[in-house]
Order: sequence, then C-alpha cells, then structure tokens
Amino acid sequence: MSPNPYAWINESLATIHRADWYRSVQTIHGRPGAMVIVDGREVINFASNDYLGLAGDDRLIEAGVAATKQFGTGSTGSRLLSGHRELHRDLEVAIASLKQTENALVFSSGYLANLGAITALVGKRDLILSDEYNHSSLKNGAILSGATIIEYPHSDVTALKNLLSQRQNYRRCLIITDSVFSMDGDLCPLPTLLNLAEEFSCMLLIDEAHATGVMGKTGAGCVEHFGCTGKQLIQVGTLSKALGSLGGYVAGSATLIDFLRNRAPSWIYTTALSPADTAAALAAIKIIQLEPQRRKQLWENVDELKKLLQLLPKLKLLPSESPILCFQLPSAAAALEAGKQLKACGIFASAIRPPTVPTSRIRISLMATHESIHIQKLVEALLSI
Repeated sequence: MSPNPYAWINESLATIHRADWYRSVQTIHGRPGAMVIVDGREVINFASNDYLGLAGDDRLIEAGVAATKQFGTGSTGSRLLSGHRELHRDLEVAIASLKQTENALVFSSGYLANLGAITALVGKRDLILSDEYNHSSLKNGAILSGATIIEYPHSDVTALKNLLSQRQNYRRCLIITDSVFSMDGDLCPLPTLLNLAEEFSCMLLIDEAHATGVMGKTGAGCVEHFGCTGKQLIQVGTLSKALGSLGGYVAGSATLIDFLRNRAPSWIYTTALSPADTAAALAAIKIIQLEPQRRKQLWENVDELKKLLQLLPKLKLLPSESPILCFQLPSAAAALEAGKQLKACGIFASAIRPPTVPTSRIRISLMATHESIHIQKLVEALLSI
C-alpha cells in the first residue's frame, strides 16, 4: 500500500506545537472597540489595528446598511467584466484626494493590492530590493512576480545603496518597503529611499497600511509625515485598519493606475469590493478629514503610554514612532505566557512569534478610543509579566 500523501501535515503540525509556534483563533463578541468580549470575558482591547476607533462607528455602519439596501450585498463579479457601482469610483477619487495623487485603484484587500501592483510592475528580467522586515503581502508579491529578489537589512540605506550600485544586469528595479512596520512600529527612512530611487532610476513602492489615517497632518500617511507628498512613488494601503472597513488601494499617477487596470491580475480577476465595505470606507475618509481630533487623541494616548512605560525599565521596548509598541521577550514560550498573564489581568494583546517575526514579543496597538484608565490598567498588568 502506498504511503499516505497527507501524513506530512500531521508531522508539520507536531513540529509547530513543539516550537511554540501553534496559532489558534480567539472569538470576539459584539462590535469592535476599546473594550471587547473575548471568549465570553470583557477585556481592554490592545490587539486591534482599528487605530481611530471607526470600525464600530455608527456612521460607517449606517453607510454600509444604506449601500446594501440600494445596491445589494455583493458586487457580482470583477469590475472589468461586470461593471462597477458609482461608489467604487467615488472611493477611488476620495483616496486620491486624501493621498494627494492623480488617481487611485481600489482592490478587494490590501494583500491583493500588493500582489497585483508588484506582479504587474516587474517580471523575470527585473530586480526587487525588499526590506527584510516587510509584510508577507510584499514578500509574496515579489515571489509571484518572478523577479530576482534581494532582501536588504532592515532600514539599512547604506546596504541598499550598495545593492543598487550593482543592479546593471537587470531591466528594471523596484524597491519595496512598509512605511510603518506592523510588527515593530518603526518607520522606513522614506526621504532617503526616494533619493536613492531617483539616483539609480528605480521605482519605489511603499505600503502605507498602518500609516493611512494615522500619520501626517491630515492622516494621509508617512508620505505626508515626511513631507514627500507629490514625489514620484507608488503608494499601496488598506481600508481595513484606521479606516475601519475592508479593501486595499494603490495610489499614484494617472498613468500608473491606468496601467494597473490592464495588468494587475489580482484586480482584473477578483470580484469588486462589496457596496457595504465601499460605502463604509468612504464614510471613514470623510470622518478623518472632518475630525482631526481623533488622530490628535490617538497620539496623546501614545505619548501617555510611553511616559508610563518609563516606570517599567525591565521591559525591552522596541523602537517605535507609531501607535504600535512591542515588548521583546526571550522566547515564543515566554511570549505565550505573557499573553496569558495579560489576559488574566483583563488585557487583550497579541503574542507575536517566529516565523512572523525574528524575535518573540507582545504587540500593543493603541486606539483613539482608549481612555486613560485603559492605559493605566495596561501598565499595571505589564508589571506582572
């Protein structure tokens, strides 16, 4: 009898368990927010990317319900095949306005936006230079493109420049990077990356997933934060974090967007974003533009937590310039135990372990809707780990 071709799956799961890499899903009840019910218990939520607290906002919910009543639950097909609703184009115009670019293209997720943009822009004769800490969507987009991929050390512009000086054998070169690194909280050196891209005639793609709505004077992202608005680059992002909805986008020149409509496979061959998600994202962009106090409150919460953390010198806080704060721990087992202890204290925070990150950690994500008492309880709980 031939061996079971699926036996390796059980063996792989056993290996994952032994390494303390096993992952399981915790059930959230009710609306998202600063306080949530996890597995039947109310806890303070520091595991969400809902930075502005919009995912449970009545205005987004009402916009989604109204769009569903008017347009139905689904978009029924890809936009090229089945057409799109006015809402889809309205959202693209709103994103381009927020990002101050000529145009934008909405995808069904941020992951699909990265896959589509990268695979359309480069191929087998090309080179991709990728920050080693980039998100999985950037890395997998690079692999799918068929281009040669070289990872440079995290935010090391000297190493990147050395690699660029040796790129002569390739047709095109694309630098890809997160703007806010989601598992660390630090920012990419965008102005220097733009200078290098110009010096070596390279394209630059930056993923603004954790920056859109959060960074910059108007919430346009790290491009605005660094004063690089109007520069030639490709901006990718998501509608599922600070915008409280679902979907992704690419923003850039009118020519770039026209090209992607014709060449990005994850846009061409995917059903369009649902009317509800599209309308909710539109409502969120309007709120971001009309209520800057939400972003102000978010950053006040970040400052308050950082000041209180000075009282906990034993915790190894990784460098961060965003609402994402991470505490490095010696092992995956230690991270899991810390997560359990925090939950016992009424704190919901994620234990992040390899292979997602090189070192294990607890990831804290702040929201505009956190109150001082929530932050104080977090610090008290951190004393126990």
